[in-house]
This record gives sequence, structure tokens and C-alpha cells, in this order.
Amino acid sequence: MAAFTDLCQMGNNIKGKVVVITGASSGIGEATAVTLAAMGCKVVLGARRADRLEDLAKRIGAAGGEVTWLVTDIKKRQEVMNLVDLACETYGHLDVIVNNAGISHLSRIDEVQVADWEEMIDVNLKGTLYGIAAALPIFKKQGSGHIINIISTSGIKIVPLQGVYAGTKNAIRTIAEALRQESGGQYRVTGISPGFVNTELTGNILARMKDETAKTAMKEKADKIAITPSAIADAVAYVIGQPDSVEIGDVVIRPSIQD
Repeated sequence: MAAFTDLCQMGNNIKGKVVVITGASSGIGEATAVTLAAMGCKVVLGARRADRLEDLAKRIGAAGGEVTWLVTDIKKRQEVMNLVDLACETYGHLDVIVNNAGISHLSRIDEVQVADWEEMIDVNLKGTLYGIAAALPIFKKQGSGHIINIISTSGIKIVPLQGVYAGTKNAIRTIAEALRQESGGQYRVTGISPGFVNTELTGNILARMKDETAKTAMKEKADKIAITPSAIADAVAYVIGQPDSVEIGDVVIRPSIQD
């Protein structure tokens, strides 16, 4: 009976919530939007590709979901603020922001790919901070809210070629923990760290890699063990659906055979 009651509580606690999702045009962001909309959330989608967002919104709407969207480049603070403002203007408030958009360039640090470093800092670190900055004033005014940052297992196990990428992800992990402690329970903060996931990001990483040996090894590993984006979306739904008094701080979700 207790387990059944818990499941009912999760459903009751997620339906109707207003959720902003960055990087929503594909992969984890797209799967999260579809999953949450199906559970009764009102989803507000942001990404750079208007055609992808429009198509996704039509699919969600056709299935009976509530959705709106805005072209958003998270490297531009004002555009992230506009996305959050859209949520409040359309639905009257904001319950959750999922800082999902991210980018990865893998290379040895001694290759000094400074432009790649700067882009990862702009997107993974500054872009996530812009999302936090846009949502916090609303959450403080409401007295409630939930920040979910999609991080990475790359920040947990440090390996060659991923140094700067992992650094940007671990920076968010550190910032989020400080924010959690500062919140005093006023709002919730969760970090979700996916492992190998079958998304466009993986393909983009491989396309940019210059080390052919490393590229081949990574592709073979990803093809063999990568999980679906919906697995991460389910984790997002799970943490949102907890009672307001419960905060899940960190979730690591990866293929069961990943190192």
C-alpha cells in the first residue's frame, strides 16, 4: 500500500507544473519535454533551432500536452531571461528549470584548443548560470522552485581528452551544492549526471575529434552501451515528482556496464 501511495503522490506532485527546458530541440531535452508533457506538465521549450522546436511543440500539442517555445541561445543571458519570462507570462509562474543545453569538445589539454575551451565555458558553465540567474528571482518571490542541472559522469571519473569538458561540468556541480546550502530549503537543487546516451551530442563529439584512434574507440563503446534519452527524462520526472519537502541532490544514471 505504501508503494502505491508513493506513486500516486508523485503523479499528483508533477501534474500542472510549469517547466522550462533548455536544449529542448533534440536528445535529452526533447525526451524530457515529451515525458513531462505526457505527465501533465506545462513545458516551455528553448533551443536554437526553430524548426525542431516547432515540430516538437506540434507533436506535444497533438498528444494533448500544454507547450510553448522560444528560440534561445543560452550563451546570451537576455535570451535565457526571455525564455523564463515567457513561462511566467504564459502560465503565471515557474516551478522548474531544467538546464540541459550543453556542448562537448574532446581533446588533449596540451593541444591548446582555446576556442573549444571558451565555447564549453560559454555554454556549459555560463549558460547554466544564466538559467539559474533567470529563475532564482522568481523562485525567491514564490518561495519555491526547482533547479535541475544536467551534468555528466565525465565530471565524476576524470579521463584524458575530457579535462576541460569535465571541468565545466564539475564547476556546475560545485556551484549547485553551494546554492543548495544557501537556499535554506526555499527551493530545490538537483544535479543529474548521464553517462553514455544515444544523442546527437555524441555524434557531434565524434565528428570534432581529431584523434582517430580515440574516435574509433569511443564510437565502438557508444554504439555498444549507450542508453536512450528517455532514461534520463524518466530521472528528471522522478526528481520533480517528489513531495515538496524532499530534495534529491544528485542522480547518476548510466549504462549498467559503463566503467
